[in-house]
Amino acid sequence: MKNKSLSTAMLFITALIWGFAFVAQVLGGDHLPPLTFNGTRFVLGGLFLVPIYLLFEKEREKEKPALKARRKKTFLAAVGGGCFLFLASALQQYGTTLLRDPGKAGFITGLYTVLTPVFAFLIFRKKSGWNTWLGVLLATAGLYLLCLRSGDVPTFGLGEVMLLVGAVFWAGHILFIDRFVSEISPIRFSAWQFLVCGMLNLLFALFTEKPTVEGFRGAFWAILFCGILSVGVAYTLQVLGQRHADPTYAAIIFSTESVFATIGGILWNLVTPDNLHVDQEILPVGYLGCALIFASIVLSQIPVSGKRMKKEPN
Repeated sequence: MKNKSLSTAMLFITALIWGFAFVAQVLGGDHLPPLTFNGTRFVLGGLFLVPIYLLFEKEREKEKPALKARRKKTFLAAVGGGCFLFLASALQQYGTTLLRDPGKAGFITGLYTVLTPVFAFLIFRKKSGWNTWLGVLLATAGLYLLCLRSGDVPTFGLGEVMLLVGAVFWAGHILFIDRFVSEISPIRFSAWQFLVCGMLNLLFALFTEKPTVEGFRGAFWAILFCGILSVGVAYTLQVLGQRHADPTYAAIIFSTESVFATIGGILWNLVTPDNLHVDQEILPVGYLGCALIFASIVLSQIPVSGKRMKKEPN
């Protein structure tokens, strides 16, 4: 019972950190271009995980042949996973920066949980239950309501499009990892894929963006939060928490990330002056849309049929 309670607490703290990270991403985007911000935070997060995998994933030298093969698979998987992560996170950061609305960004990003079993069925012919398709309908209706503006006309601009396409790549990232998860060292893989993702962001930023020293100063705390807490600490808590938690139970807890994104934006605006506020443009009917999206996320995690997918960090 003690282990289960501690595990539940770790999982909720993970979801809270990931949700509040959307506020940090908005604030970081106010000072740094998207790729520069992403590259810095993922490199920082990857470096933070290096001593953690050295501590938790000690490998015995007497198993050198198997160890060499496992590390090779881990490295190759990290390169592929890092490429998916680069595309997903870049689109997410661009979309979040354009919207400046943590709640909306969190709920649209959360749609990847619904899309994952759909793509698993379409691409790999994995069985999907009725809950998957009902989840898709609820998510579509919720997205429509979430994007409504005054005049009852949904506004689906570039920011929303980028977040939605990013959700597609988040789903692809999970499906990619699902092919390797039993053959790799998980924390080592995460550290390496974060470093690959960070370096790709910085490489493209080198040719397309012009960050300033003042920008880095302004985004300093956002980088620390997203790099150390969202990437490093939250992922470690996820691994430790899932040791004593049912995967479906853990995934449902993680789905509260989108709720915490909205709460984080509200709390931030309450404690900061107007010039530091993030946008909260959701209409009352939009919160019904949030509820439908949240319901679709939870519904898609119920194992009616087929193998349950594993939830990954934001």
